[in-house]
Amino acid sequence: MHAASIHDTVAFLRERFTRAPHAVLVLGSGLGEMANDIEDAVRIPFSDIPGFPRRTQELAGHAGQLVAGRLEGVEVAAMQGRFHLYEGWQPADVALPVRALSALGAETMLLTNAAGGIRPGFQPGDLMLMADHINMMFRNPLIGQTVPGEERFPDMSDPYDSGFRRIAEEVARELRIPLVQGVYAAMLGPSYETPAEIRMLARLGADAVGMSTVPEVLVARAIGMKCLGISCITNLAAGLGGERLSHDEVMEVGARVRHRLAALVRGVLPRVAGLNRASEAAE
Repeated sequence: MHAASIHDTVAFLRERFTRAPHAVLVLGSGLGEMANDIEDAVRIPFSDIPGFPRRTQELAGHAGQLVAGRLEGVEVAAMQGRFHLYEGWQPADVALPVRALSALGAETMLLTNAAGGIRPGFQPGDLMLMADHINMMFRNPLIGQTVPGEERFPDMSDPYDSGFRRIAEEVARELRIPLVQGVYAAMLGPSYETPAEIRMLARLGADAVGMSTVPEVLVARAIGMKCLGISCITNLAAGLGGERLSHDEVMEVGARVRHRLAALVRGVLPRVAGLNRASEAAE
């Protein structure tokens, strides 16, 4: 990532956003329709934003646009789709949107993703609150020269803020949405995992597996942004369900649960935004 590219990105977005975002929403496979609920929306295709990676093809379930506006009274910038390492991008490319939106004022990030269930008892359609992760991508966007304003050695003992997770559990109980906490394993992809790899991940302590999220969280924590992650279990991981894995199944289950997930995010968003502001005021 060149300094000029992020400067151009920030300048471009600042000209087009009517208000500074407080929170970033990163919407995963099949979950992007949540961005349609944003009020007073400004929609910008990724391909129009300087510095953003240029896709050679669109991915199903990833609309590929940035949507800024208000959701539940909170100024947000939603990534309707995201960039993945398996597309061939460098970790800094995947993390550039987080860095740019933080420079515009965002202090909180809520991420969603589609994941394969490893924990016994998981079924397609379950929602898992990310309590921790295992980076099996073996890539880190913080490698190299430290970006101004970022920690060289960020603390990752609470990557998905424990206060945010308590709020998410409270909202889930109020809405009667089943929600469990678990550990997310991030693999490089794009091939799905083998049964032997899933057995390995289970022994390492993973409850679910996917191909995203961790690069964005690493950069967010280095910046000082607080994160909350929610995985939609769209399929049972290889060797656990007896069926072939397919992206079509991911999309179908994502569409089936998006209303529950949207309700959870809408309930959580104003509370975590308020908690973040209160903690800053106390400091």
